[in-house]
Amino acid sequence: MSWTEQMLAVNWMLAGLVVLGTYILGCFATGYYLTRVRLGRDVREMGSGSVGARNVGRALGWPGFVLTVSGDFSKGVVAVLAAQRFTGDDRLAALGMVGVVLGHVWPAQLRFRGGKGVATSMGALLAFDYHLAGIYVLLFAAAFAVQRRTVLPGLFAFACMPLVSFYLDRSPVRAFGLSLLAVVVLVAHRRNITDELAHWLERRPVHPKTDQTEL
Repeated sequence: MSWTEQMLAVNWMLAGLVVLGTYILGCFATGYYLTRVRLGRDVREMGSGSVGARNVGRALGWPGFVLTVSGDFSKGVVAVLAAQRFTGDDRLAALGMVGVVLGHVWPAQLRFRGGKGVATSMGALLAFDYHLAGIYVLLFAAAFAVQRRTVLPGLFAFACMPLVSFYLDRSPVRAFGLSLLAVVVLVAHRRNITDELAHWLERRPVHPKTDQTEL
C-alpha cells in the first residue's frame, strides 16, 4: 500500500481522539505533582526549572527521582497500549506516542512548561515496538562509548528511529509517527543540544598552526 493509500485509510476522527486522549494523559506531570504534595512548591521554580526526574531528584532525593521516572515512563506505556487496544491500529498507536509526549513537554494546565519527554518517549517506544526500543539502546550505547555523555547519544538514537522503523517494516505512516516523536524530543532538548555542542567544541584539541612557507 502506498503512502497516499495508507494516509487515506486512516480514520482521522478517531486519530484526533487518540491524540487528544493521550495528550491529556501526558499532561499529568508526575514530578510536578509529587513535589507539590511533598514540598508545597513548584519544581519549575527550583534547580533547572524542569519537571523531569533529574530536577525532582535534586529536590526530593532518589525516591523522588525513581517515582518520577516510573510515573513518566508508565504513562508512555499506558498511552500506546490503550491506543492499540481500543483502535487495533498501529498507525494510531504511533500518533498516541506523539500525543502523550506532547502532553508531557507542553502540558496545558501548567502553561505549557513541562519536561523533556525522554522517560515518557522510552515507555511509549517500548510499548509500541520492543524491537525499536532494543535498537535504540544499542544506538545509544554505541554513541555513548564515543562521547561519554548521555544527552547527544540519546537524541541521536531518537533521530535514527524513523529510518530504523522504515527499514524494518517499510511502513511510511509508522516512520512518519516516529519522525514526529523525534522532532518533539529534539525541540524539547534544543537548549541542551546547543550546550552539548558548545561543550564538545571546547574540548576539541587545538593544534598549533605549522609554518607552511617553503624554504
